[in-house]
Amino acid sequence: MALVLNEEQRLLQDTARDFLSRRAPVEALRKLRDTRDDTGYDPALWRDMCELGWASITLPEAYGGLEFGFAGLGLVIEESGRTLTASPLFASAVLGASAILLGGDEAQKEQWLPAIAAGEMTTALALEEGPHHRPHHIETTLTPAADGYTLNGSKCFVLDGHSADQLLVVARSRGESDSREGLSLVLVPRDAAGVTVQRTIMADSRNAANIRFEQVNVPADAVIGETGAAWPVLEQVLDRGRVAMAAEMLGLAKESFERTVAYLKERKQFGALIGSFQALQHRAAQIQVELELCQSVVLQALSAVDEQPEQLPLMASLAKAKLNELAKRVTNEAVQMHGGIGVTDELEIGFFLKRARAAMQILGDTGFHKDRYASLCGY
Repeated sequence: MALVLNEEQRLLQDTARDFLSRRAPVEALRKLRDTRDDTGYDPALWRDMCELGWASITLPEAYGGLEFGFAGLGLVIEESGRTLTASPLFASAVLGASAILLGGDEAQKEQWLPAIAAGEMTTALALEEGPHHRPHHIETTLTPAADGYTLNGSKCFVLDGHSADQLLVVARSRGESDSREGLSLVLVPRDAAGVTVQRTIMADSRNAANIRFEQVNVPADAVIGETGAAWPVLEQVLDRGRVAMAAEMLGLAKESFERTVAYLKERKQFGALIGSFQALQHRAAQIQVELELCQSVVLQALSAVDEQPEQLPLMASLAKAKLNELAKRVTNEAVQMHGGIGVTDELEIGFFLKRARAAMQILGDTGFHKDRYASLCGY
């Protein structure tokens, strides 16, 4: 497994960096936040991202995809982490597309995947039901009805849930509330009768929502895969999401570090550049070492999706745990090295600190993944 990028991958990453730095700088996120934009992202930007093929990178050509591989999508997401880009890329191209590709029947794939690839439909995974990531602790119910099923329950921290066209809802068809058995995955239109969406205003300006389902009618063909047997598919989807989120966190960590190093080279204190202070040099050197290590971890995890899927659970938890720790450390150090101005809204470095804190909780914090990694290793 190569831990260096090939020529095509480098070209894709360079293209993504150039496009996002011009069209979606951190200033764009600030504007969306300050204007309380209803959508939370720029639809024109999203259309252009889809025209570049980013929403279809991992999908087969039969469904309008490019078949470039998950590593390619990871590189794009890493660059989006550098600019804190607001878009449905993670919710739709990673979570939504993966769920339908891995779990859907042929009719569902033909209906939904080309729409996702073209940017004509966006999705959101409605999974979490509490303050901590417990992916199989599901109390939302899916019960048989005369014309299909009835959905009842509530979800929180649904990424892009307020703007998605379709909600991928994880519900329980049978079994105890903490069992892996009996889970189902269903597609529900966001504007369906009985669906109530409350957008949440996150500290890091990430788009999310709390959603309630009350006696929602779900047709039988809206169930992805077999009723009550969604866990094996859901676990793969979540691992893909964890790897992608690790890639985003790598991007924000790199950008935070590079901005901090640039600041150390220009800020003077006591008549000298603070970058000349040995204590700060040591701290920067330690971060550089961690960045190089985490770069390799993320590349290996991205490659595992396509090349070694049997290793994906281990690599996904390793990548998410390591990048949680890295993002926390780098953004902490970035703010500290900038001094008091680092925590003011005037400087963009604070945006990275806030985004890191939210990203650390998405699809499992450090403790969750260290425990999962140990369990997968037989401990």
